[in-house]
Amino acid sequence: MSTTGVSEETSAILSGLEGFLRAEVFPLHEEYAAVLNDQRGRYDETGRHVDRVEELRRRVRTASAEAGFFTMTVPEDLGGGGQGAVTTYAAWELVYRLSGPHRWLAHDVLAHWATGPSFVFGLVGEDVRERVLPSLMSGEKSMCFMMSEPEAGSDAWSMRTRAVPDGSGGWRLTGTKQWTTNGPYADYGLVFAVTDPDALAERSGGVSAFLVDTDAPGFQVDSVISLYGESGGNHAIISLDDVHVTPELLVGEEGQAAGIGLGGISLGRMYNCAKSVGLARWALDQALDYAAERRSFGKLLAEHQGVMFPLAECATYVHAAHVLGLDTAARIDAGERALKESAMCKILSTEMATRTIDRAMQTLGGMGITTEIGMAEAWHMIRTVQIADGSAEILRRLVAGRLLAGDRDL
Repeated sequence: MSTTGVSEETSAILSGLEGFLRAEVFPLHEEYAAVLNDQRGRYDETGRHVDRVEELRRRVRTASAEAGFFTMTVPEDLGGGGQGAVTTYAAWELVYRLSGPHRWLAHDVLAHWATGPSFVFGLVGEDVRERVLPSLMSGEKSMCFMMSEPEAGSDAWSMRTRAVPDGSGGWRLTGTKQWTTNGPYADYGLVFAVTDPDALAERSGGVSAFLVDTDAPGFQVDSVISLYGESGGNHAIISLDDVHVTPELLVGEEGQAAGIGLGGISLGRMYNCAKSVGLARWALDQALDYAAERRSFGKLLAEHQGVMFPLAECATYVHAAHVLGLDTAARIDAGERALKESAMCKILSTEMATRTIDRAMQTLGGMGITTEIGMAEAWHMIRTVQIADGSAEILRRLVAGRLLAGDRDL
């Protein structure tokens, strides 16, 4: 990939990451194709990954951790590489461009903040950090982010999960969480719950975060949410029935978890921008290669303006989204909150990727709709992230609000 706009250090990291993917991860999809590349072998009757799939995911995480890639974006004071937003963005974009939708084990090569070690562990006590963090840093275990609920999605102030004091400094958690990524497989959950209903009603706080063992009594994965006709998935509906948490499992300050959630969602938006650009570049590469080889009416497809002009337009928007992503990441590294920019980046990147993948699918004709190529799977992935971490409507509202408030630095 082009390394324009990144440092020599980041360029070297990307080169090493590509080598790791090609040598250690991609071959697994050939060796274990029956369970990785076909949902009939990937999921069991409950919709969860079969044991072999989870073993392979863990294998990729631990190998990446040993190679230094898995935790390279985790803060240095937590034992990670401390790489900034630009490197993080560029690395995720590279992963998705090289892997596409089919070689999906690659998507576990870097620690995602919601499912692995992250800044969150700077907000817990040393005893909890020493007990939980090492297994996450090594890739042996994983976690999940539990904020969304059946009646509280973009409007987190509608949250109903409650944390009631137990009289000894701890709490009892009760409620239902939904759309929990990695929920069916996580060892720990970061649970957001209401500790001050009055502050919540005033939208001034009242939400606290707790680190919970998923094997704690009362913690139950009710069902796996399947998307686009698949027989299983990576998201869960989870119920909390009087789950006891001790005082040290409070993350950050009581009643002030909204900032944790927003910080994580901002990271999620940048991740989804990089994912979108990476998959769009993957799809565009497939379309261009096909157009340069396939003949129609005595000419290569690449000689037809009706084929190449739309792809040229796609390339224009892919580049624009890529540059906006790097610019937004650079602002974050410079200490800016970049709320407006990250929102604009996600709007542009996800909508651009949807159009680009659709055009690539059209270019490939019948091959474009086969599972062999994976265009439909890529489209599904991007269509999903148009909703995740803030829908386009919510983000446009955010951008408009920032503009009206005087933030017009473009």
